[in-house]
Amino acid sequence: MKAAFVHLSDIHFGQERDGGTNAENADAKKRLIEDARAEVGKLGGKVHGVIVTGDIAYSGNDDEYTLAGQWLADLTDAIGCERSDVQMIPGNHDIDRGKITDMIETILFAIREGGDEWLDRNLDNQDSCKVLYERFDAYKGFALDYRCELDLNGGISTSARLELAPGRAVRFVRLNSALICSNKKEEGKLILGARQRTLPMEEGEEFVVLSHHPLHWFQDSEKARGFLRGRARVFISGHEHFPKLEIVDVENGCQLMMLAAGATAPDQIDDRYTYKYNILAFEWDGENDALAVSLNPRTWDGSVARFRRDDEFMDGKDERQVLGSPNFRRAPKPSVHEELAAAVGDLVEEPLAAAGSEAPDDEHPAAAPAQTGEAGEAGIELVEAEPSQDVRDLQLRFFQELSQGARLTAFVDFGVVAQIKGRIDHAMERRLFRRAVRQGMAKEIEQLLDEAKSGKGGSEE
Repeated sequence: MKAAFVHLSDIHFGQERDGGTNAENADAKKRLIEDARAEVGKLGGKVHGVIVTGDIAYSGNDDEYTLAGQWLADLTDAIGCERSDVQMIPGNHDIDRGKITDMIETILFAIREGGDEWLDRNLDNQDSCKVLYERFDAYKGFALDYRCELDLNGGISTSARLELAPGRAVRFVRLNSALICSNKKEEGKLILGARQRTLPMEEGEEFVVLSHHPLHWFQDSEKARGFLRGRARVFISGHEHFPKLEIVDVENGCQLMMLAAGATAPDQIDDRYTYKYNILAFEWDGENDALAVSLNPRTWDGSVARFRRDDEFMDGKDERQVLGSPNFRRAPKPSVHEELAAAVGDLVEEPLAAAGSEAPDDEHPAAAPAQTGEAGEAGIELVEAEPSQDVRDLQLRFFQELSQGARLTAFVDFGVVAQIKGRIDHAMERRLFRRAVRQGMAKEIEQLLDEAKSGKGGSEE
């Protein structure tokens, strides 16, 4: 049975403020949801979620992620998966470039000139490492709601594992290719770093690696390519807005699919660039004991103003590609009984044993005692536990369906804080939400959301 995903890249929420075409972009995004609903309905299997390979926002601002969250909610509802079933990685537009000061630019320049050694030196320095990740503040809070948190030490934190058959799984590995992006020309100068490019190996698992930037944007691209060729089965990238598919014959019985995505909302619409997305399906090919990937590329047809299959992109290639998968063959093959009973499992987030991997600094195993007082410019320190799936889904609804004004009013009404002063960012709101749940307000939050949905309140700023 196939496990299907809607794959997006370069959605660029907020680019209209930089001269984009708001009405056309909004219409294309609505038509994409309609098209995805129809196409995944033809597959017959379970839709496991959405994959976004970077540039969710355009300027890395909170309001852009609010718009993105609302649209992703509509998309996941339409294709029939949970709203939290979204995998994402950051792109260069997910950086708040307003935070790139002269000091930060100097650090980034030194890293680009010094390579791996200077990258590790700054990652191992607490102050320098914090400076590198402050540019991702809005993205970090947004991604954490989907369990796609960044590793804050330059490594791979968690990855999603999907069992296709007994002893046969794919693991989605998320890379932060934008870690040393700045305001300068960067092709060929970025660095993945050893902590990200050193992929582990596991019998029975084949890797699908997600990176916003294609390999040639990195100065350590050849080292990264070696690990991909030897240890991954699929490499998916975005950034360049022009799609490309290549099947690399690494050696006998080993292949690597290189998929460069088009942009869901490119900066310009012309003869070369238009709205694009993909529908991907993964399955175990029992006959060849291999990973099979089916690709349905979708492109905007301006002559009828809707999406269609992109036959030009496929360039005669088969829709279903069976990739030689040595990590499958290294594990015991499922018995005939297991093959007959096999069904695709759920997508599960798990730590990936890789160099430099550690938990984000705002996630802790135990919750702190409830506090009261003000939230705002002075800030309050809230320590939170990892939420259950039900709480995470409720949290997504809370941020997707209520305006910020309604959310902040709710925090005061629920007694989470006495008053709110100054600017509250997403990370602080998320902590206040978790506190409300710990204080037993989950049912009240659900009631508030139901009332807002029925038009009784909660939707106005």
